[in-house]
Amino acid sequence: MNLRDIKKDIEYVIGAFVDDCALFLSVHPGKNADGIADLIDGAVDLYNELRDKLGKPEGSKKAYYNDIRKQLLEKTDALYDQLSEAVKKGLSEE
Repeated sequence: MNLRDIKKDIEYVIGAFVDDCALFLSVHPGKNADGIADLIDGAVDLYNELRDKLGKPEGSKKAYYNDIRKQLLEKTDALYDQLSEAVKKGLSEE
């Protein structure tokens, strides 16, 4: 596990989330657009937060980077849960 791989993982996972949000907005224009935009903002904030943490390892680098990867997965999972709820809300507005 090296720093470059973690940076790529952060880029890929959060990028995939933003793509999923954009896909919903393009398929269902105007459906809960504000809620989806807030989720995208949250994803960008998470991206910035995790990338900032990468430059400041504390203690064991391996444990520190593993913790960052764990945070990435947990927080992105929470964002996907919120996206699921936003999609349900957007589709029920019909």
